[in-house]
Amino acid sequence: MDPSATRVLIVDDDRDISSLLSALMNKEGLTNMMAPDGETALRMVPLARPDMMLVDVKMPGIDGMEVLKRVKETNPHLPVVLITAYAEIPASVAAMRAGAFDYLAKPFDHSEVIRVVRAALAERDRRRRSMAEEISTDNCLRVMMGPSDAVTRIIREVNRVAQSDFSVIVEGETGSGKELVARALYQLSHRAGAPFIPLDCGAIPETLIESELFGYQKGAFTGAVAPKAGKFEAAQGGTLFLDEIGNLPLGSQARLLRVLQEKAVLRLGATKPINIDVRLLTASNQKLLELVESGQMREDLYFRLNEFTITIPPLRDRKDDIPYLAKRFMDLTNKELGKNVQHFSEYCLEALMSYNWPGNVRQLRSVIRRAVLLADDIITEKHLDIKRAPVPGLAFTPRVQGAPWQELSLKEIVHHSVVTVEREVLTQALKHTRGNKAKAARLLQIDYKTMHTKLKQFGLSKSGGSHD
Repeated sequence: MDPSATRVLIVDDDRDISSLLSALMNKEGLTNMMAPDGETALRMVPLARPDMMLVDVKMPGIDGMEVLKRVKETNPHLPVVLITAYAEIPASVAAMRAGAFDYLAKPFDHSEVIRVVRAALAERDRRRRSMAEEISTDNCLRVMMGPSDAVTRIIREVNRVAQSDFSVIVEGETGSGKELVARALYQLSHRAGAPFIPLDCGAIPETLIESELFGYQKGAFTGAVAPKAGKFEAAQGGTLFLDEIGNLPLGSQARLLRVLQEKAVLRLGATKPINIDVRLLTASNQKLLELVESGQMREDLYFRLNEFTITIPPLRDRKDDIPYLAKRFMDLTNKELGKNVQHFSEYCLEALMSYNWPGNVRQLRSVIRRAVLLADDIITEKHLDIKRAPVPGLAFTPRVQGAPWQELSLKEIVHHSVVTVEREVLTQALKHTRGNKAKAARLLQIDYKTMHTKLKQFGLSKSGGSHD
C-alpha cells in the first residue's frame, strides 16, 4: 500500500499529544487526521474511512473504550490502538480482548509508536489480502452453499453484478442464504474495505425504523437526549443491506425512495441534509412484485430497488446440496464439540434427501448440530430431529367390501384386513424402492430378515428386487 494513501485517525483531547503523533505519522509518510473527542471521531470514521485509529482512553464525553466498542460494531477489521497511562494498562489489556489491536502507554517511546502503527497497518493489509483470497465466489458461496447447478447460477450472477453500484434484490425463503449472497456482493465489490451495515426491517418496531435508518437530532422526540447517526450514515462509502424490505411501512418506503433519489439523508428533527454515498442491497422472503400488486409496497420504490434480482431456490429444490451441507455442518460441529463423528448411515441420508426442509439451510444446520451432539461415530435416522416426509405411493385407505359379518366374526374380519393392508404396504414400498428389498426394509423400519419372511409369506419374494 502507498504510505501517502494510508490514513491514520488520531483521537485525543490533548493537543500536544495529537501534534506529536501527527509529526510521527508525517515522518512515516502517512496521511493523518485529528479528532479532539470521541463524538467527532465517530462522525469522521464513515466519512474519512481511516486505515487505523490511535485513540486516547481518557477523554471527556465519549471515552476511548466507547469509541472502540462503537467502531468495532460497524467496522470490525479496522485496527484501533489505545493510548493510556501506565496505571491503566490492565484495563487496556482487557480492551484488547474486546477488539483493540494494541495499546501505547504514556509517556511513550517514539520508536514504539512507529512499531505498533506499522504492525497495525500490516495486519490491516493481511486481512484485506486474506479477504480477497477467501472471497473468490467459488471459495465463498460454493463452500457455504454447495455444489449444485443452482449455486453455480447464483455465483455467475453475483460475479456479473458485484463490481457495479446496482441496487440488488435477493429473493428467497427464510434460511435459504440471502445474507450470504448479499455479503458476497459486498466483498467482491470496490466497496469491500468500507462498512457493511445490515438491518432486519422485520425486527425493528414500526415506530423506530425511521430513526434507525435515518438517525435523529437531539430533542427530535422524547428520549432523544443526544444526536445519533442512522444506518445510512454508518454505511457511508460502503454497503447498506436491508433484510426483509417488504416489512418496511409505506410511509418509510416513501422516505427511503427520496433518500435514494437525492443521495442525501435528513435526520429526524434536522433541517440540513447529509450527502451519502451508499450502495443498497435488499432481501425479501416474499415476491416483492406480489407485494406491489397487493398495495403493500410502492411501485416506484420497487423499480428503484430492482436494478438486478438474484433468486435463491429453497433447499428442497437443490437436493444436490444436502449431502454436501450435511457433511460440512457435521465437520464444523465435530470441531466445535471435540468429537469425531465419521459419517451418515445410508438410511439417514435417504431421510435427509426425502425431507422437505421448510426451514431451509438454517434448519438443516440445526438438525445436524443436534445429531452430532447425540451420535457417537455414525449419524443414523434416530438422531435426526425431523418428521419423515410422506412416501409417495403409500397413501391409501383400506375399504371393507360387501357385508363380511354375514360369514366372518369381527376378529376374522380385522385379521383379514390387516393382512391385506400389510401386503399392500409391502408392495408399494417395493415399487417406491424399485424392487430394492434392503432399502424397502429400512424404509419400513424392519430388519431384512423380517422383510424377506413377509415377502415370502405374501408371495412377493419373486418380485425381482435386489438385496442391496
